[in-house]
Amino acid sequence: MNLSAALLVPGGLFLLGELHAMKLDGVLAQVSGDAFRVALGDETAEHRATALFHQVPAALAPRAALGQLSAAWIYGCAPPPATVALLVGHEGRTTALPMFSGCTLRQVRLGPQDVVAIGGVPVTSPLRTALDVARSVPAPAARPVLEAMARTPSLRCSLARVRMALLAAAHVPGKIRGQALVQEMIDSGPRS
Repeated sequence: MNLSAALLVPGGLFLLGELHAMKLDGVLAQVSGDAFRVALGDETAEHRATALFHQVPAALAPRAALGQLSAAWIYGCAPPPATVALLVGHEGRTTALPMFSGCTLRQVRLGPQDVVAIGGVPVTSPLRTALDVARSVPAPAARPVLEAMARTPSLRCSLARVRMALLAAAHVPGKIRGQALVQEMIDSGPRS
């Protein structure tokens, strides 16, 4: 996995205390957890994906994709996640998460179109992320994320497209709930 050199984590060149000192001096900006980037310039999706990937337990790293609200944050459409959401394919055995890993793990059906690489890190595609948010995140938290994704043209996640994808989905938990939420959002105003 080609992780971005633009991210600094403890144990490489610097100790955690040194990274925090450079953050206080304005040299570095904290991305997530113990991952920092140079303060000059904008934070990118690659920074966010790489920072979250550093929190993935080593046993899951080869098989897991960042998903749900974690992926929405990577796309710049959600606040930083409290826990890192990991998805693994339903085939094969699932490795248990270590205690206090700061991650959640779901075993799901992931097709090749469901995962993209951002900075070398597997992340659910924008459409898969929108579907998962609509189906599984409580409505008060899901609405602003889905609105932000719909307003970002590069993601191609208009509410109409999300609704059509939900209609086409077969045998997925939360489908009816997701359809109702997206339809309510479409009916309540012109947001794409």
